[in-house]
Amino acid sequence: MKITQKDVAYVANLANLDLTDAERLRMEKDLNRILEYVDQLAEVDTDKVLPMAQVSQIGTGQTGIFDPLRADEPRECLSHEAAMASAPQSDGTFFRVPKVIER
Repeated sequence: MKITQKDVAYVANLANLDLTDAERLRMEKDLNRILEYVDQLAEVDTDKVLPMAQVSQIGTGQTGIFDPLRADEPRECLSHEAAMASAPQSDGTFFRVPKVIER
C-alpha cells in the first residue's frame, strides 16, 4: 500500500491539521518510508519466536530484572466534593473547561 497526497490530506483533515504543501509532501514521504520498513519487518522469519503479550519481561517472575514501577495499591485520594470545590469552574458534577478545538 502506498500513501498518496489524497490520503495525507484526508488524515490531516480528520486530525484538524493545517498542513502546508511542503509539510504534506514530507508527510507523504515519511509515511511511505514507515510502510516500507513495516514491509521489511513482515519478511522476518518469526516461526521460532514465542508469542508474548508484551515486549518487557518485567513482572514475569524472572529474577534479576529491575522493575522501576511501584505496585498498584489503593490509597486515599481527594474526594469528589473537594476536587469540585477547588476547580476554577465546575457544574458540581464535572469540571468546566474552555473549548479548545474549533472546526
